[in-house]
Amino acid sequence: TEATNQLLNYIKITLEKNGIVLMPMLAVGRAQEILLTIFEGMESGQIPKVPVFVEGMIHETTAIHMSFLEELSQEIKEKVFKEGINPFTSEYFHLLKDNIDKSEIIEVRPSIIIATSGMLTGGPALEYFKLLAEDERNSIIFTSYQVQNTLGRKLQENVREVHVPTEKGTMELIKVKLQVYSAEGFSGHSDRSQLLNYIRSLPTRPKQVILCHGEPSKLLSLSQAIRKEFHIFTYIPEIGETIKLT
Repeated sequence: TEATNQLLNYIKITLEKNGIVLMPMLAVGRAQEILLTIFEGMESGQIPKVPVFVEGMIHETTAIHMSFLEELSQEIKEKVFKEGINPFTSEYFHLLKDNIDKSEIIEVRPSIIIATSGMLTGGPALEYFKLLAEDERNSIIFTSYQVQNTLGRKLQENVREVHVPTEKGTMELIKVKLQVYSAEGFSGHSDRSQLLNYIRSLPTRPKQVILCHGEPSKLLSLSQAIRKEFHIFTYIPEIGETIKLT
């Protein structure tokens, strides 16, 4: 697909410069999709075969996927059961322990690092970012939506000097020289038209729709569309607000 080709092209550009690709990742679903994409890209020759280091909660969620291989796509099942190839246990992937010395990992180049969290709000991905940010050979590739005011969003908006927390609780200024890419098309969320179609398909119209998890302007626009077409009461709660369902 176009999204897959775009992602593999970003990876290839970085690896050919002897750089390191950092991919901040959502642990559930998205990480496994990206692992499969990278595996297939290496097998097909679209990107070089380099070490792929995986750190964070991705381990646990991938283990669940491996426990229920029969529930995955037909393509994966054929690889595993007919060809005897399990992409998740490929020799390309190196699962790292949480206490690993990250400065040693970045000595290996070119390479790919996949780590949580997906928006650089914490976790191992943030620590790797600090180590890689000031080398222009490296890149960071986002495959998930970056919420406003997160570090990930600031990088997408081309902010080249950012403050990040240190282990001592202070803030450190990082000058961003690595390349910043966003690979569109991997989102697991439904878009506006899909959400409206979902309401249309319901056998019984709801009396109320509560909208959350989105940018304020987009939530307001969707709220107005729902009210106009379906005459349903909509509500957008404030952050931290509690709603009692009865």
